Amino acid sequence: MQIFGIIGGGAWGTALAQVLCRAGRDVVLWAREAEVVAAVSVAAENPIFLPGIKLDRGIRTTGELAMAAQADAVLLATPAQHLRAIAGHLVPYLPKDVPLVLCTKGIEEKTGALMSEIAAAAAPGVPLAVLSGPTFAHEVAVGLPTAVTLAAADAALGARLVKALGGRSFRPYLSADPVGAQVGGAVKNVLAIACGIVMGKKFGDNARAALITRGLAEMVRLAVAKGGKAETLMGLSGLGDLTLTCTGLQSRNLSLGVALGEGQALDAILATRRSVAEGVTSSAACIALARKLGIEMPIVQAVDAILHHGAAIDREIESLLARPFKAELISERG
Repeated sequence: MQIFGIIGGGAWGTALAQVLCRAGRDVVLWAREAEVVAAVSVAAENPIFLPGIKLDRGIRTTGELAMAAQADAVLLATPAQHLRAIAGHLVPYLPKDVPLVLCTKGIEEKTGALMSEIAAAAAPGVPLAVLSGPTFAHEVAVGLPTAVTLAAADAALGARLVKALGGRSFRPYLSADPVGAQVGGAVKNVLAIACGIVMGKKFGDNARAALITRGLAEMVRLAVAKGGKAETLMGLSGLGDLTLTCTGLQSRNLSLGVALGEGQALDAILATRRSVAEGVTSSAACIALARKLGIEMPIVQAVDAILHHGAAIDREIESLLARPFKAELISERG
């Protein structure tokens, strides 16, 4: 694999373009925003979504999906709630058997669909893989050491992608569980908002550690119910991504939660941002999917209630603290 198309000129798509150029690949980056196409092409910068980083001059940019689709593999790095529409526009230009690598973390709000389910519906039979894990785009773009999960049901495809993407500072680890990798990437954003609220309320490190741990249990519960493997969530696309997003203030979701915990209104926070905090929409999608699958996710449910149903933060916290005492592990419950 030598030629890669990247769909999405945000921070993550731009960082992935850097990774691929660093690995010696030919890269075409598609962006919806004409100003991003121009800035990357002329100045080798993306001041809107990834400011302060000089980009590789080898990155070609375009506003035409057809140009980015002519590749050995195409990476989708668009916001989760726009993936269905963009995939639908992309597919007519996609050559037969060109794999799609899903780099978007989220669950579709209207349907509860994973990104792989959306891609499979838009492009039946197209080979799919999932790239997920603990990744702040800025650190990836400047070449700081990063490890990720590359999940694919087709082991041979996964191995080819690992070889094409991997390098000294970008380390993909192969997984056969795309479902688990996607659930981890989606739910951790919701849990990061919860952790941010804990930080904004100044509840202390003990409370944040407890929330991360119990949030991980919710993440595992949803992944298993959806057909994924519990052990996947102990890896980079689960615990690794959860740890990063719940502790690093570069996280858009964590910082949004901090602002909520400090008393700011959601609309006011979102009005100051151009980048997407996926946990806002994923919270509603996660809890709807959890109900459909018949599982409990009390932390995610509390975040959804705060973000979308006007619930008071203090009341939701009290409700969580008032839950019955239980054995920590399901296997230990009577």
